[in-house]
Amino acid sequence: MNDIEHVDVLVVGAGLSGISAGYHLQTLSPGKTYAILEGRGAMGGTWDLFRYPGVRSDSDMYTLGYRFRPWRNAKAIADGPSILEYINETAQEYGVDKKILYNHRVRRATWSSSKARWTVEVTIGAEETVNFSCSFMYLCTGYYDYEGGYTPKFEGVDRFSGQILHPQKWPKDLDYSGKRVVVIGSGATAVTLVPAMADKAEHVTMLQRSPTYVVTIPGKDKIATWLRKYLPDRTAYRLTRWKNVALTMGFYNLARVMPDFFKHMVESGVRHQLGDDYDVKHFTPSYNPWDQRLCLVPDADLFKSIRAGKASVVTDQIESFTENGIALKSGKTLDADIVVTATGLNVKLMAGLQLVIDDKPVDLSKTVAYKGMMFSDIPNLASAFGY
Repeated sequence: MNDIEHVDVLVVGAGLSGISAGYHLQTLSPGKTYAILEGRGAMGGTWDLFRYPGVRSDSDMYTLGYRFRPWRNAKAIADGPSILEYINETAQEYGVDKKILYNHRVRRATWSSSKARWTVEVTIGAEETVNFSCSFMYLCTGYYDYEGGYTPKFEGVDRFSGQILHPQKWPKDLDYSGKRVVVIGSGATAVTLVPAMADKAEHVTMLQRSPTYVVTIPGKDKIATWLRKYLPDRTAYRLTRWKNVALTMGFYNLARVMPDFFKHMVESGVRHQLGDDYDVKHFTPSYNPWDQRLCLVPDADLFKSIRAGKASVVTDQIESFTENGIALKSGKTLDADIVVTATGLNVKLMAGLQLVIDDKPVDLSKTVAYKGMMFSDIPNLASAFGY
């Protein structure tokens, strides 16, 4: 156990939010000391962890990107490697990378009211334990478990002769060329994977229990490109950012106030992409728009794969796995060499950090969140959730 190192602010997590926290701390509070603890061996968080084909943002980068450093890539819906490069370049440009301590995993944080500070227990690697103390702790740990994604229990999995994998643990050497692939799921990951794998695979089937609203948007923001041509970089970025914020809010409010009209708009978009003969039930959810999130597909890539016959969507439920694929409750079967379970993530708030206030363990379920960032009866702590 080492002597305790003290900083004014301890940031936990070196992903998109953690790098932003470092920049704002040193810019707005230059007299304060800070450190960033990262449990993994690299910065980037989600964008370093996920390596599945086609991984990309499901929000436009003009709003997801940093306010203080313009997103200059032409792609509005950007691929994972481009986002990771953006995070790394930002950290290096502003010197935030020098404040990161890698392979430092926070396990326990204890608050002392008499000392008005946190004592934070950190493990380095498998054995070494060190302590830090801080006056304020800012958690940029994300909201899911980095150790593994969520996969439901399916009957007959042991009988399946092919390969089953989750996007969160994508093998580096996976060769799916000429293979029959079934992607289970209908969320952002599934609609990303299907067109990305369709080019090499024999066929990719998206198997969904229920449909999701899927909306096509341009991969590149033409207005942003035009603004950059005639305006200073930061001015163009700021205008594009607020333009996209206003559009998102406008479409959301339209969906909530006029759900039937919005449904018609989405359905018309699907018919435009896939033709009048296509059964739009696969893209017609039973709930109203924005009761759950919409999925964005840049440049209609999912629909193009379906039109080309390289991909298809099946709406059904799984009865069990078989030796050669999946048996459905409708009585139909899907042949598969590879099954990808794009079935979600395991929620893990604060990276599983154990909090103790004046020798009393904290039960987060009994706290009230303030503006999604701070928690009742937990002093000097904030948590970044979303963006």
